[in-house]
Parts: sequence; structure tokens; C-alpha cells
Amino acid sequence: MMTSVGSILTPITGPVANAFRGVGQGFVRRIRLLQGAAPPEAHAPPLRLLAAELGQLFSPALRLFKRRLPIDKADDPRVVILLPGFAANPMSMKRMARQLERAGHKVKRWGLGANFGPTPENFEQLSARVCSVKERYGQDVVLIGWSLGGIFAREVAKMQPGCVSKVITLGTPFSHTPYSNNLWRIYQAVVGHHVEEPPVKVNMAEKPPVETVAFWSPRDGAISRRSACGRPGERDRAVALRCSHMGFCYSDESILALAAELKR
Repeated sequence: MMTSVGSILTPITGPVANAFRGVGQGFVRRIRLLQGAAPPEAHAPPLRLLAAELGQLFSPALRLFKRRLPIDKADDPRVVILLPGFAANPMSMKRMARQLERAGHKVKRWGLGANFGPTPENFEQLSARVCSVKERYGQDVVLIGWSLGGIFAREVAKMQPGCVSKVITLGTPFSHTPYSNNLWRIYQAVVGHHVEEPPVKVNMAEKPPVETVAFWSPRDGAISRRSACGRPGERDRAVALRCSHMGFCYSDESILALAAELKR
């Protein structure tokens, strides 16, 4: 039987066709999210610093040849939850966890796996976990958030201030503009929304109602110092380090600075 020209031109329909069509539309949307330009007031680190971050991929192997980190025992051990950065999982902060445990602190994971951006659901899950950890150990929790993890830490501390004693952010982009970094295009393409249109209602620059300390570095190749340091009123104190963005979660300098901060 001869097939008519009209039937050939008829669009393919059905659940499979709709699924493929949805995938194609999603792909096109994410390609578009890779495009665009930052506003004039945005401030990003020099690209040479971003390139230097690639060298940090070899740091885990190099650490095998480093001496044992001299870390003192804490007089007043704290309960700590570590929150990983964008696209990272808790294993990225494993060295930090081990060293803080050597100092006597109780270190817990955040319980959400890899960090692929905020949603109302994972905010609620993290909020419940923070309260659960406090109830279990009978002590307010210190939240230590690396990069995007610091956004979670600040927002959950606003949601549950009675369960959090302190927030410490490590290279977290909470101030200035959401374009003041070298990763905003990649972030948009991965999570599927514009940095100015997160799926949760947040005021990132608003300080949580608990002690809030911002670690930042002029050598950070991913996040602008203006964004990670913040302005007075957006945090209680700012601490300058000399590590890379990747180094916040495992460098000796960062870990020793955290150990000192936990003693305060």
C-alpha cells in the first residue's frame, strides 16, 4: 500500500515522542543558560586563578607525602555538620572531617549527597537533620559550608536559629551579585535555572541570627572576594586565607583556621 505524503508529514505523537521532545527542549534550554552576559557591576576573579584551580586536582596524591597536620585537642568539643560545594559530595570534605575529629569535635555529614543546588525540599530535609543532630547530642550545631554549601548553611540557620550556634562559610558567594564568580554559566546549565531566579525564596546577603563568619581568599579562582567576604552587617566577621577555592575544604591553612574558629 502506498503511503500518502500527508501521513509522512504528520508529526509523530505518543508518550515516547513526547519524552524525546521534552529532552530536546530541556537540552536547548540548558544551552541557552550557558549564554548571556554578566551585569557591569559583577566582579569575577582573574581567569589565571581559575586555571590554577585545575592544579588542585593533584593535591590528594601530594598529601600522601606531607607531614601529619599538627592540630590541638579542643577544650570544648563542638558538634559540626559539613556542607559540600556545588556538584561536590561529602567525600570532598573528608580530610577536613578527619582532622576536626582528631581535635575532638563530632563531625557529621549533611545527609543530602551531592550538592546540585537548593530546592524547598532539600532545605526542609537539611533543616530537619540539623534539629535531629542537636537533639541527639544535646548541643547547638556549628554549620560549616563550603562554597554553595555555605548558602545552605546561612539559610538553614535562618530557619532554625535555635538549633545552630554558628555558621562558617568557606568561599561562599552570598554577597555582591550572583554573577560575581566564574561559575555562574555552568551552574545555570546544570541546575536549569538563572542565578537570579532560584527555586527558593532567599535573601542571600541577609545575615543569619547567629554568629556568622566568612572565610575568603584573594587566591580564590572561582568566587569573587567581594562576594565571599561580604559587607559589614552581612556577617559578623571575615577571615582572609591564602588558599585556592578547592583548598578551602582540605588545605592545612583552612583546617587550622577552622580549628581555631571552633575554639572561640
